[in-house]
Amino acid sequence: MSEKINLDGASIEDVLAQLSSPNRRQRQEAARIIAAVASLTPDQLVGHAEPLVEALENPEAQTRWEILDALSALVALDAPSVMGATDAAEASLFDEDSAAARLSAFRFIARLGATAPDASDAAWPLLDEAIQCYHGDPEYRDMLGALLDFVRGDISDATRAALVERISFDAESGRGYVKAFSAEIVQAAQE
Repeated sequence: MSEKINLDGASIEDVLAQLSSPNRRQRQEAARIIAAVASLTPDQLVGHAEPLVEALENPEAQTRWEILDALSALVALDAPSVMGATDAAEASLFDEDSAAARLSAFRFIARLGATAPDASDAAWPLLDEAIQCYHGDPEYRDMLGALLDFVRGDISDATRAALVERISFDAESGRGYVKAFSAEIVQAAQE
């Protein structure tokens, strides 16, 4: 088991409780701490998915992207516990004001979708729409990286075929990183 992060005397439960504070700054600080815990010792968050999912309803983008990053880390440890975050993640995926929230939502949905064929079928329509909406935006490069991980996961044949169809044009006719990443995704899908 990983060593726990020092929370300056607070318990993980205390930090999680701050996610529902009426004070925006307290919520953001708690989310920052939770994201740090998730990146280093995500096992500390196992069993605490419910307050994380609820925190996605907060209006500020920073809290949402930090929590989405934490939920992404939890997928590998306990995917069923974070399934309830999909609707809120979808709202962040199409947040017009925050590229960071969009990217974190995309990563979360891709990671969750890569866990099982049924999950990939549920995730693909959202990922596909985001690909079309954000093609060429600054966060698109990282989205392609998440798609590469997604295609290497346990996805259905139908999702794999739809992804290849969506990405093939860029793999053949794109430019720069779009072409390179897209070609790598197509190749990974065919392995």
